This record gives sequence, C-alpha cells and structure tokens, in this order.
Amino acid sequence: MISSVLVTGSNRGIGLELIKKFLAKSPSPEKIFATCRNPDGPRSEELRNLALKHSNIVILPLDATNTDSVKNAVVEVKKHLNGSGLNLLINNAGVMSRVNLDKVDADDLIDTFTTNVVGPMQVSQAFYPLLKKSAEDNGHKPLSSERAALVNMSSLLGSIEKTSLTFDVEKQVIAYRISKAALNMLTRLQAESYRKDGILCTALHPGWVKTDMGTEKAPLTTDQSATGIMEVLGFLSEKQNGILVGWDGNSIPW
Repeated sequence: MISSVLVTGSNRGIGLELIKKFLAKSPSPEKIFATCRNPDGPRSEELRNLALKHSNIVILPLDATNTDSVKNAVVEVKKHLNGSGLNLLINNAGVMSRVNLDKVDADDLIDTFTTNVVGPMQVSQAFYPLLKKSAEDNGHKPLSSERAALVNMSSLLGSIEKTSLTFDVEKQVIAYRISKAALNMLTRLQAESYRKDGILCTALHPGWVKTDMGTEKAPLTTDQSATGIMEVLGFLSEKQNGILVGWDGNSIPW
C-alpha cells in the first residue's frame, strides 16, 4: 500500500496515465501529488478535471529545473502530508530533441541535460527528507515502494551496452541518449547513498510509448506502459535497487 506519491510531468503522456492508475488502485493513495510546469495551461485541462472528481489529487506547479519552484513545491507537499513522509517519488518529466550526431550542438546537450538530469537530481535532493521520514515511519518494512522509493524515468536508449541494438537513423536522439545514460549513473549513486536510509532507488524504462515524445510510431499505448509500470512498482525490492528495470519487469544492462 502506497500512502503518498508525487509524479513530475503529470499533465500528459505517461505521467498523466500514472495518475489515473494510482486513482484506480484499491485503496488509492491518500495523497497523489500531480506536478507540472504549468497546471493552469491548456495542456493540463484533463489533469484539472481529474482533480475536480478526486479529492486525493493535489495539483502543484513544479519546474524541476527551477530551484525556487522545487523548494516551493516541497513546502506545499509538507503542508498536505501533515507530518508524514512521502512514500514514492517518480521523476517522470523529461525532454527529447530529435537531433543526430552531425547536428547536435552545445545548446541541445545543455538544455536536455538540464531537464533530464539536473531536474531529477534537484527534485530528489529537495524531497529526500520526506522520503527519509517515510522510510523511518515504515522501518519494519523491507526496501520497497511501500516503505520509501525514488524512481527515475529513464530509457533503454540510455543503455550503453544496448546501443548497437537500439541505434538507427531515427533513434539517434544524441542529447537524449547521453542524458539518460547520465540519469542511470545518478540513480546508481542515489541507490548507494540512500540505501542506509531505507530508500529504494531505481531507474525505469517505460517502453517506446505513443506520446508526444514517442510519436504514433511507438508500439505501446500509455495505458499499456503505465499498467506495466504499476506492476513493477508493486514488486520493487532490494533486488531492483540501483538498476535499470523495464516496464515489463525485466532488468536492463547499463
């Protein structure tokens, strides 16, 4: 049972579908913190409509690349948790620029790295005390998402070992691949650092999904991906600490 969860980038795509899946759980988490850069914008309409129907959804503005925005989100989450910790943090927000090796430039790399690596790092650091509090309050439980877990949404495209199998003209996405490889390392470092606090840390590959990022060419729907992710979240344990796991539950080499 997950009592509280926070998802970044939750106004569309996989993030929004995860919010729906958490709502459908029985029992549903007491607090579902749905965060995105612009909760009042047109792209967040479906999320706002969900919040009108479900009192356990708390929509918060959170720009993972903006330190003040992250700090403000932590303050609001603390208010709603009322002294409790945060069970599960899912760093889902990310970007992809479709630029190949010949044309990628410093701006592409910096912008992508800032969102896909610096953002999750800042969010994780800021919410670490609340994750630690959850781990302490649930100290009788083993490493799991029921105790305290940090999940970074990564990608198979960030696997160095699998590069030759995933590489083609359409999937060069150089900046994205590099950023996800870095995110994988961040996840491994977090796992080593936070294990002592009872916080499980893992990287998760959601599959190639039909989203703005994945395009209609992708074989998976957001429903299929999110359904698999929810199953994975349910069995996370010491075995998955510090590794890359696919939406289907299989481990993926770095």
